[in-house]
Amino acid sequence: MVFEWSRDRERQPAALRPAILRACLALLVWPMAWHSGAASAADYPAKAVTVVVPAPPGGIIDASARLISTQLARALAQPFVIENKGGGSGNVAYAQVARSPADGYLLLASYSGYHIGNPLLTPRLPWSQKELEPVALIATAANVITVHPSVPARTLAELIAYLKAHPGALSYASQGNGSVSHIGTEIFKQQTGTQMLHVPYRGSGPALQDVLANQVQIFITTPPSVIGHIKAGKLRALAVTAKQRHPELPYVPTTAEAGLKGYELETWVALFAPAGTPRPIVEKLSAQVRQALEKPETRAAAEAAGFEAHYEPPEAVARRVAAESQAWGRAIRDGNIKAD
Repeated sequence: MVFEWSRDRERQPAALRPAILRACLALLVWPMAWHSGAASAADYPAKAVTVVVPAPPGGIIDASARLISTQLARALAQPFVIENKGGGSGNVAYAQVARSPADGYLLLASYSGYHIGNPLLTPRLPWSQKELEPVALIATAANVITVHPSVPARTLAELIAYLKAHPGALSYASQGNGSVSHIGTEIFKQQTGTQMLHVPYRGSGPALQDVLANQVQIFITTPPSVIGHIKAGKLRALAVTAKQRHPELPYVPTTAEAGLKGYELETWVALFAPAGTPRPIVEKLSAQVRQALEKPETRAAAEAAGFEAHYEPPEAVARRVAAESQAWGRAIRDGNIKAD
């Protein structure tokens, strides 16, 4: 677009002059802004980067954040420092990152249960999804549907049939209201038309203890915490909630193979930055994450820790958040689920 500024200013309509000035200034500023963003990406990182983990050490969030931070530090020649900040169901950590400068030096290892569940369940949340910009997915973990051996069902189809014939007779454990195990089991109930009593716990440890003691009969959770009990015969695994079977449980079918198509439940961890972080920095980080997660040694380390090294670019992470927010929102409304 070309503007002609007449020497005879009287020929220019008065109302048009400010608009022309703004347009000319924008054309001058845009290349400068682009060059500045490109330069900042070339120099980034010039100092240590902090990765905030909304949980104590241990578990998939911490383990995946430490794994990718080690790789990024090697690739970018700057420290990537883990800051564990538990409490408030992750909201303290999320608010810290959401309100920090958008310069790429404070990142969040975001957990699906917090990222999706908290905005739907927590009134007056101190952060919003719009304040956080996806960088890359770094880890996923399938879940496994387990039951106490006393439950008269050896397959997923038999469990569904039993639940329909005995509505409310069995109870299920979760790691707490709004957790992946809670909402995921509610989606299972709604999809299968079954009824179970929800018994929330504060974490998977106490929940697992009561399932093993047959105080609660059903638990949908990530495999690492239950694989040993499944192999020992203390729990029965009926299906894995993923597209592929779990390498440690090759004899356990997926939900689709077990006859429940369309029901998948993944726990995931992704890197997020404050909204407004320069796009070249986001792209640089995302590309480095992809390269790191493609390394065989990284994938092996992730598998040993009980999760899958899984890369997705920012756009795919944004689509995942939107789709899961919709599905979780529907389950929360239909189940009349409230926060603690």
